[in-house]
Order: sequence, then structure tokens, then C-alpha cells
Amino acid sequence: MSNPLLTRFETEFEAAPFSKIKTTHFIPAIQQSIAVAIYEIDVICKQKEIPSFENTLETLETCGTLVGRNTSLLFNLNSAETSDALQAVAQEAAPILTKFQNDIRLNQVLFDRIRYVFENEDRTTLSTEQLTLLEKEYKGFVRNGALLNDSSKEKLRALDTQLAKLSLTFGEHVLADTQDFFLHIENEAQLNGLPPSAIEMAKAVAEQKQKKGWIFTLDYPSYVPFMTYAEDRELRKKMSLAFGKRGFQDNPNNNVNTILEIVKLRQERAKLLGYESHAAFVLEERMAKSEKEVRQFLDDLSKKAKPAAKKEWEAMKAFARENLNLSDLEKWDTAYAAEKLKQRELELDEQKLKPYFPLDQVLKGLFEVVNKLYDLEFKENTSLEGYHSEVRVFEVKRRGAFYSLLYTDFFPRPGKRNGAWMTSYKSQKKDQRPHISIVCNFSKPTKTQPSLLTFQEVTTLFHEFGHALHGMLANTTYSTLSGTNVFWDFVELPSQIMENWCYQPEALALFAKHNETGEIIPQDLIEKIKKAAHFQQGLQTLRQLSFGYLDLSFHNSKALEIEDVKAHEKEQLAPLQFTQDTDENCMSTAFSHIFQGGYAAGYYSYKWAEVLDADAFEVFLENGIFNKETATQFLDHILSQGGIAHPMKLYKRFRGKTPDPSALLRRAGLA
Repeated sequence: MSNPLLTRFETEFEAAPFSKIKTTHFIPAIQQSIAVAIYEIDVICKQKEIPSFENTLETLETCGTLVGRNTSLLFNLNSAETSDALQAVAQEAAPILTKFQNDIRLNQVLFDRIRYVFENEDRTTLSTEQLTLLEKEYKGFVRNGALLNDSSKEKLRALDTQLAKLSLTFGEHVLADTQDFFLHIENEAQLNGLPPSAIEMAKAVAEQKQKKGWIFTLDYPSYVPFMTYAEDRELRKKMSLAFGKRGFQDNPNNNVNTILEIVKLRQERAKLLGYESHAAFVLEERMAKSEKEVRQFLDDLSKKAKPAAKKEWEAMKAFARENLNLSDLEKWDTAYAAEKLKQRELELDEQKLKPYFPLDQVLKGLFEVVNKLYDLEFKENTSLEGYHSEVRVFEVKRRGAFYSLLYTDFFPRPGKRNGAWMTSYKSQKKDQRPHISIVCNFSKPTKTQPSLLTFQEVTTLFHEFGHALHGMLANTTYSTLSGTNVFWDFVELPSQIMENWCYQPEALALFAKHNETGEIIPQDLIEKIKKAAHFQQGLQTLRQLSFGYLDLSFHNSKALEIEDVKAHEKEQLAPLQFTQDTDENCMSTAFSHIFQGGYAAGYYSYKWAEVLDADAFEVFLENGIFNKETATQFLDHILSQGGIAHPMKLYKRFRGKTPDPSALLRRAGLA
């Protein structure tokens, strides 16, 4: 009869008791914890004292703690360990939670109290963090309809409910199409070119499905090696088309109408709130303050990257024609041809790097890097449970004091979405330390080998760990300003700057050791890795920029003119794409970043943050990559500060100046 989600977790560090949490617990717990939060808010509204920061804003900050914990659990599990039953619960919970959010944001009495504080509080008595919280809450209410009339508020409620459900539906469709396809090979000759590790992994998948031969899937650790190394062009084409069809097939998972509906509702919502477009609404709260500024940023980068990209494309075409018998490069050829060209030009075979990067060793080395920088220590705690047998739990301490729990979840499986991400199960605030999780989809260990990472997977691990550091090292008073609760085009700085340590000999020496011989990665391989970082940077930059343009086009003032998602995508990508378009594929229908995640009108932020990270890392290069003073400055002004001040203020406190865009071009070899 007892529901563990209705009380404080009586576990070490109040860690989630995953084995005791049943799918049926979520809806009753969410409903009851919402009722408690509404009561707490009602108490704020009915008090007779004159509104103040303390009796209104500070009290509001503590409301709904259980709701936040329980919804984090639900939606994190729905991403990493879902089922049909859990997806149904998430769909049921979405409108309940949207209503709750609107009940708060559209509560006129509560808003009147906040507005009174905003307009009358003596600001000289408030700290920087308190001022930021006050401004964030006031603007948050206004941006979510507090100034609307009653009928418009009801309309907003309906829009938000629809959008919450559509976003979940989009993700469910992508996951279903990803899981439904697999390539079954029984003829061994069709495996030519594939590395032994990929073949062994495919064999294991076939055995799991009780089939002979080998099975390749659309999960990244299976799909990427296949597209990069398989010599059989027809099979590469088959895999590529299947990947590109996700959400774009004549089946119940088709996302075309879902996209059109999301775009329409987002625009309608923005107009209702007085904005020209959803992009205008989003960018008001970004470092890049307008669509014009974002477009200028994308245009400037594409102007510099396009000549290099064109040169790289022509070189790859010529190489493929002369050496690979490929007269025309199609999209299913590019990863294969690029890898062959890289092997010839740099004498670097990515597969020969993998033995130097066993996952457990890389993780241990990453812990050492972080210890040298920020004094963090990691110790696995096997008495704490994860939500799956593959999940590991670490206690994180800093100078002897408990600082965080860290959950790691590294391998693909049914019910887990593709990609890599960091998330939180418990936020940080005064007198409360966070519980952070990083989720990836790396190659699984096989019968004969441990999990060996590609270099790209190494950088992915460091990237997500940068996000995790932003959460683990957070040290603010209020949870709404803590960790990754920052402007969206600032959130990638801590993650992207961490990738830089993957290229530094001093850091590589800590973890890049051959899994059989223990030999530290040779200097000549390090030099090749550094050169590889510049390989086809023009093409890679254009690819990222094309996604930024596409994202913006779905959310600007002309978005409602879109009638055909495929035709629109084709028009947007054509100027920055060299391969021919494929009729049966559509990238947008699986563009989860913008239709399921939080990157709508914000995909440009990856490149924006690269400017920040390239500029910031130059300080580490000047002073030493493990220089304690530099690391402490980065910790004190960026990692621990969350969103307590405008990100440009925080950045300038660390760097002493505004970021230099040419730092990115210098690092990419495009300057």
C-alpha cells in the first residue's frame, strides 16, 4: 500500500530506491505532491504580511520539492529505461504537470505579490543571487502569461498541454522506429572492412535475438562503425536509408504532422504572449538576444567555413573516384570515404586507437583529470542501486566533504534513447548536494574484449562529464539558479571546454594506455589525433551550422508558411550540403534536440559555446592545463555559479574580457 514517492527517501544520501519504485506509483504520487505544493502556495497567497523577498520569493522557492523529485525520476527513466507502461504514464503525467505549472504561473494573487516585491523591494538589501532570482521569477511569470486576460490564460493552458504531449509523442516515435529496424547478415563476405569489435558485437546481438549470423542496429555503437567501415555499399545504403527514415515512414510513428502541429502551437503561443515568433520568445533569454544576431553569427561562420568545406569535398570526391571506385559520393559513402582519406593523409586508423581507450580506464583517467583540476574524488558505492544493472553509482567528495552522487549509464539497450546526455535526480541548493547522471551509448564489452572507445566516444564522455561538473560543483543558495540552470547558449561551455583535455599529452598520459600491453599512447599517435581534430573541419562546421539554420527556420516569423516538412528541410539544407538529397529520408522527423529536447531556436548554441570554450581554454594553454589557479578561477566564476548572474558577467569575471570569436577559427584551423 505504501508509495515510496510520497515521502523522503530513507536511504543513504536520500538516493532513489529504484527497485522499490513501481510504474503505478508515479501518477498517484505526482497528484498528491502537487496537492501539497498548491497548498503551500495558497499559504503564501493568503498571508497578511506585506509581500517581501523573504515571505514570497524565498518561500515559493521551497514549494513543490516532491513534485520536482518525482517528475525528474519519471522523465529520466522514460529516456533511459522506458517501457510501454512507462511511456503511457509519461503521457498521462504531461498534462497534469503542465496544468500544475500553469496553476502557479497564472495565479494572479501570487503574481501580484511577486510584482509588488519586484517594484518595491529595496534592492540594496538583496544579494546578487537574490536579485537574479527576483528578476527571473518576475520575468518567468510574465513570459508564461501572467499579464494575459482570463480567456487568453485558458488558451495558453490548452496550448501548453498539447505541446507537452506532442513532445513526448515525437520522442516515442523516433525510439520506436530506431528499435524496429535491424540489418541481419548471414553471408560473412558482407562483413568485409568491418573491425573485429563491431563484428563481435553484431554476433552477440544476433545471439540475443536467437538468430544466426550478425545483426546491426541503428544504435550509434552499431550504426556508426558500419557506416564508417563496411565495404558493401548496398548495405551501407540500406542502413543509411533506415536511419534517415525514422519518423518519416508510412506507419504510426510518422512525425511529419507532429512537427507541423508543434511548430504551429509554438508560434501561436508566442503570438499570444506578444512575440513575433517562438524564436523571438526564446532568444529574449539568451546571450544572443535576437534572431538577427543568431543569423549573423551563423552567416559569419559559414562564410569562413564554406571555402574550406568546398575544398575538402572536392579532395574527398577525387580520392573516392581514384581509390574507392566511387564516381559519385552519396550520403551513405561520406563516412566511409572520409575514414579512408584520413587513414591515407594522416596515417591514422581510428580502430588502432581503440585499444588505448578501454572505458573503465578512460573513466578512471577522467576522474584523475578532474581531481587535479577541482580536487574531486570518486569512489564507487555498490550499496546504492541504479535503475538498471549496468548503472554504476559513485560518491563524489571534495576535500573530504560529500559533494554529489554520480550515476553512470554507458551502453545501449532496448528502451533507451540514442545519444548522450547529462541529467539530475536531485538538484543542488543551500544545505543540499546534487545527484547527477550521465547517460551514453558506447560499444558494449564482448566475450573477448572490454568496452573499447573510439576517440569520438572519448570526447563524448568528457563532454557529458563537463555538464556533470556544472551540476556536481554547483554551489548556490537556490535550486532554480543552480548548475545547468543557465542561459541555453551558455550551458555548453562547461561541457565543450572539457573536450580539450582529450588532445593534451599530459592528460592522455593518465588514461590512454593499451588495454593489453599497458603502453602509454605514443607521441606520434597524439600528434595524429591533434591533426585529426582539424580534419574536414570545414565540412563538420557546415554540418552543424546547417542544423542551426534548420532549427531557426522552424521557429522564426515565417515558420507558419511551412506546409511540407521534407520540402522545407531540403530548401534549408541545400546551400550547405554537398551530397544529393534522398527523397525517402528526412532529418527533421528525428531532430529530437528541437522537437523533444530543449534546443528549439537554440541549436546554434553548440557553435556559440565553442567560441566561448576555445577562448576560455586559451587561458589553460597559457598557464598549464592543470594550473590550479586557472582551474580555481573557472570553478569560482563558472562551474559553481550556475545562473546567479548574466553569463557574460560570469565569463568576463573568469576571462577578464569578452570572448574572441577568432579563437574558434584558430583552433579549427580555419583562421
